[in-house]
Amino acid sequence: MLLSSSHLLFFSTLSLGTLLSVSSTSWFGAWIGLELNLLSFIPLISSKNNQYSSEAALKYFLIQALGSSVIIMSASFLMSSNSLATLLLTVALLLKSGAAPFHFWFPSVMEGLQWPQVIILMTIQKVAPLSLLSYLVSDHILPIIPAAIVVSALVGAIGGINQTFLRKIIAYSSINHMAWMMAAILISETNWLLYFSFYCLISSSVAVLFNFQEAFHISHIISHSAPSPEMKMLTFMSLLSLGGLPPFTGFVPKWIIIQEMVSSGMFIILTVLLASALLTLFYYLRIAMTALTISSPKTKWSMKTAASSSITPSVLYVNFFGLLAPSMFILIL
Repeated sequence: MLLSSSHLLFFSTLSLGTLLSVSSTSWFGAWIGLELNLLSFIPLISSKNNQYSSEAALKYFLIQALGSSVIIMSASFLMSSNSLATLLLTVALLLKSGAAPFHFWFPSVMEGLQWPQVIILMTIQKVAPLSLLSYLVSDHILPIIPAAIVVSALVGAIGGINQTFLRKIIAYSSINHMAWMMAAILISETNWLLYFSFYCLISSSVAVLFNFQEAFHISHIISHSAPSPEMKMLTFMSLLSLGGLPPFTGFVPKWIIIQEMVSSGMFIILTVLLASALLTLFYYLRIAMTALTISSPKTKWSMKTAASSSITPSVLYVNFFGLLAPSMFILIL
C-alpha cells in the first residue's frame, strides 16, 4: 500500500488523538482524544482495493461510537455514584480495546482490513484505552478486570483453534494477549508497558511477514510463500515467538509477568493464562509446521517476483533477540 499525503495526514491526527488521550488530565480531554483517534482511523481503513473495507469501517465506527457514548454517560454518574461511573468507564474501555467479553466486533473488523491497517488496529489503537484503563486501576479496585482477564484468555485461546483465516487467528491471538496485558496492568504500569512494547514488535513483525507473502489464509502460506528456506524458517520462528515459546523473544515479557504474578499471589489467574497459552501455541504450531514442512510449486498468478522474494524485512529478526539474550531483562529488573 503506497502512502499518500492524505494517509500521512490522518495517521498524524490518529497519533495526536492517542497522545491527547494518554496525557489528558480529565475524562473530557481523554474522550476528545479518543474521538479524534476514531475519526482519523476510518479513512485509513477505507480502500478501493478491498471490497470489505467499508463494512469493517462501519462496524468499527458503530462500536467505537458506542464506547464513546458510554464514557459520556458515565460522566453524569461521577458526582452521584462513583462506583457505577467507574464500572461504566471500565466497560467502555474494554469495549474499545477489544477485550472479552466485549470482543465480538474485533475478529470481524480485522477480517475486512489489509495487513498495514491490521498492525495499526492491534498496536496503536490499543494504546489509549489500555492507558486509561491503567489509570482507573491505579485509583480504584475493579472486580471486573480479573473476570475480563479470565474470559479474554479463554476466548482468545479457544476461538482461534477452529479458524483458517490468518487475520482472524491474529485477532484471537490479540484477544489472548489482552488478557496478559490486563494482568500486567494489575501488577504495575511498568510491567504492562514492557509487555505491550514486546507485543507490538512481535505482532507487527508477524503481520509484516504475512503481508510480504500476500497471505490471508493458511493455504496461502504454502502457495504464495517464497521457496527460500530463510523465509520458511522466519515464518516458523516468528509464529512461535508470538506464541511465547522459549527461548524466543515473545517468552521474555511472559516470563516477567509470570514471576510478578507469582510474587503477588495471583495463582488462579496465572493458571488460566498458562493453560490458554498452550492452546494458542497449538494453532500457531499448525500454521508454523505448515509453513516449514510443506512446499508447493510457485503459482503463476502470485504477485511476488523472484527478485522481491529474496528481500527480507529486517523487522522480522526482532523475534530472535530472545535467542541471543533471553535473561537480559530479568537481570536488569
